[in-house]
Amino acid sequence: MSSQPSQLAQSIKPSPTLAMGARAKQMKAEGIDVISFAAGEPDFNTPGAICAAAQESMNLGQTKYAPSKGIPALRKAIVEKLRSENGIAAEDHMISVTNGAKQALYNALLATINPGDEVILIAPYWATYADQVELAGGVPVVVQTTADQDFAPSAAQIIEKISSKTKAIMLNSPCNPTGAAIDRSVLEQIAELAIKHDFWVISDEIYEKLVYGFEPASIASFGPEALARTVTINGCSKTYSMTGWRIGYACAPKAVATAMASIQDNVTSGAVTFCQAGAVAALKLPDSEIEAMREIFDERRKQIIARLRGMPGVKVTDPRGAFYAFPDLSHFIGGKLKNDLELAEYLLNEAHIATVPGSAFHAPGHVRFSFACSPEDIDRGMTRLEEALAQI
Repeated sequence: MSSQPSQLAQSIKPSPTLAMGARAKQMKAEGIDVISFAAGEPDFNTPGAICAAAQESMNLGQTKYAPSKGIPALRKAIVEKLRSENGIAAEDHMISVTNGAKQALYNALLATINPGDEVILIAPYWATYADQVELAGGVPVVVQTTADQDFAPSAAQIIEKISSKTKAIMLNSPCNPTGAAIDRSVLEQIAELAIKHDFWVISDEIYEKLVYGFEPASIASFGPEALARTVTINGCSKTYSMTGWRIGYACAPKAVATAMASIQDNVTSGAVTFCQAGAVAALKLPDSEIEAMREIFDERRKQIIARLRGMPGVKVTDPRGAFYAFPDLSHFIGGKLKNDLELAEYLLNEAHIATVPGSAFHAPGHVRFSFACSPEDIDRGMTRLEEALAQI
């Protein structure tokens, strides 16, 4: 029927992360004391210097359209950041500023793959990756990792999935939902595979500053050949607590960067002008301000992992980055609760704690807990979880 949405639109499911967060907010509005572990965003306010820069930009009348590739000051700041912090030989023509890193990822896929091309994903993965690959006409090919390998892939696993149709691999290190991180030695092997088999690497590095005892590496820094095959994705949302500002960016070879900007011209145009001014200030913040937030997350990480490990039947790995714990709760599934979706519903309705089921990340039996919440809420929430699991 002509009144129905397209087949493509019907094939894409709403974001489970956003959906669970919305339900938690609705229950709170109804007066229910819900503790949310569903949020994929820091709970800190955006630093004052960033807000002040955006306000000054507005006061100066910088409220008109911005270039689709981003304002010059922000592109320059991104180039300097990538060169000094990531070792990437970035140039201005390689940079595009987007409406959040999510748009950068989608633009990158539209600019690099054709219908029927295969894109390798490392599971567990952020659900948006698979949806975006399919929206772009690609075919997701999954490398499944396990807790026994700390959810980090080996080069051998990736080699098994490479075919004549492989056009790209999407990496996220540190990773949402597991907090896993890929060691430099494995990244170097992936770069060699991309060069040998001539496929793209789309590297989502949005959590690069939120790491615990781990030194991240950018695959685009491994030399000219790696740089020529890599689209590096980043943004301001996680590091600077700017999720609502919607500022992401990509660094890509010139032809791809130009294509990404052309795509954006015809979809959203440029990111908000004064938000970009705030992003310039963000990239110039002293390291100490970011380190203070990272240290708080690290303490919360230790707190929630210790509580989870103290619960019978719960298995959990140490996240090396981001702000998520990803315990295996399959011990509690199979009786009255048939799967992790029903378990997440049970926890929300009976224990009033909001989580995200692992099936949303291609990891059934697991449940994601964000520790981007106060230590008090972590403590209360873990007590509720333990009591609720004991009743199953």
